[in-house]
Amino acid sequence: MEGHVQKKPDPCSFIIFGATGDLTHRLVVPALYNLAAGNLLPEKFCVVGVVRKGMSSEQLTDSLLQGLRKFATRPVDEAIAKRLFECVTAIEADPRDPASFDAMNERLDKLEKARGTGGNRLFYLATPPNAFLPISEQLGRTGMLAENGVWRRLIIEKPFGTDLASAKALNAALLKLMDEHQIYRIDHYLGKETVQNILVLRFANGMFEPIWNRNHIDHIQITVDEKIGVGHRGSFYDSTGALRDMVPNHLFQLLSLVTMEPPARFDAHAVRSEKAEVLSAIQTQTEHEALSNSVRGQYRTGRIGDAEIEDYLKTPDVRPDSSTETYAALKLTIDNWRWAGVPFYLRTGKALTTKRTEIAIKFKQAPFAMFRDTAVERLSQNYLVISTEPTEGIELQFNTKVPGPAINIDGVEMKFRYKDYFKAEPSTGYETLIYDCMIGDNLLFQRADSVEAGWTAVQPFLDAWKSAGGRGLQPYKAGSEGPEAANALLTRDGRSWRKLG
Repeated sequence: MEGHVQKKPDPCSFIIFGATGDLTHRLVVPALYNLAAGNLLPEKFCVVGVVRKGMSSEQLTDSLLQGLRKFATRPVDEAIAKRLFECVTAIEADPRDPASFDAMNERLDKLEKARGTGGNRLFYLATPPNAFLPISEQLGRTGMLAENGVWRRLIIEKPFGTDLASAKALNAALLKLMDEHQIYRIDHYLGKETVQNILVLRFANGMFEPIWNRNHIDHIQITVDEKIGVGHRGSFYDSTGALRDMVPNHLFQLLSLVTMEPPARFDAHAVRSEKAEVLSAIQTQTEHEALSNSVRGQYRTGRIGDAEIEDYLKTPDVRPDSSTETYAALKLTIDNWRWAGVPFYLRTGKALTTKRTEIAIKFKQAPFAMFRDTAVERLSQNYLVISTEPTEGIELQFNTKVPGPAINIDGVEMKFRYKDYFKAEPSTGYETLIYDCMIGDNLLFQRADSVEAGWTAVQPFLDAWKSAGGRGLQPYKAGSEGPEAANALLTRDGRSWRKLG
């Protein structure tokens, strides 16, 4: 199948803060390599790693190359790797030392002249969140964010803020330093093909859009389950928790794509406006309602496969009396014409039995009066399931007649798997996003109003759980499906979670 030829980005410098960190080695550099292998990097290009004192360009290059060989998603072609890494330069800079940023700016000017990159700069903050603003302020102070005939863009990783107040403060501070179009709030979930395909599935198929509403949809479940525990991230995770870590970004990105209104045009401004609009329509709950419509859990010792997962409270750097949740389930509603009365059930957690990310759209039951002789359990529930992990694909569950003279009905599944239809190279999920940053397409990135709308919906749950402390925190065994109380969130409505395969 012939695809359209993607344009090459403008010449630019790709400047990574946190160049020696895990994110850079595990995801960013393998993504750059995949772009290089696909001939999608600029002709004139350089990679600048911002490092602490004492690291040379050669040492940085060697470290990044080792990381690529370890984490590459495809066999490494040494010729392509050599071309990519010969443009790597290490530059020392520390936001606690403003003079180092002045020196960095001078070095970048010289490097850009030598490389012919024309002054376009893409700054990637692969750093802990507390470094986002100090680095941005130094970039602003030195004029490195000013667009004078060139473009300057800033990629910021999640989490963007820790609650509504901090997200608003961070947005306000950044928007004093640069314009909204320069800020790329990255969420690697939006780099996944299936996630991007949600809009195509909905709006390019006449069979779906007419029934994509409260008249035909009973409820929607969004699940992001992980098998891994917290591991070595105890300090970060214990101050964050499952709700902050996953819901305002990953789960709400999926929610907004599934629920947004059709945009007038398929461009960044129109799509992002509709996403922000539907997130702002999520009903803001009282603390009492938030407690009633949520479940939080914390895993205890258990086994997942052959691995023993230790109790969360015994994880290094986790407080022994911690009430931080490693599992969260919420019930939300959206107050607009399309979705009035339709509940949305969200769940995410660590150390669970299955690694699974999916959106399950449950359609309303058809009247079964004419099939009253068929046992109810033989009748399939009508689900449209969009899955992104571990397999990317779409599945439709419906009823059909069993072969034979009698009218017997059974549920069947029709499955589409990306890998069966399209020959796509394995990727990190960051390739599309980094490429889009380079060409200036911010369709797949969050805007300030969308970020704040998400935190507005989450804040009552944060407040309610903080007030409750350890009360209501449900323990669950590592390797299980999560706390039993999560089932009650649906059974009281006469519904149940879809069984994960």
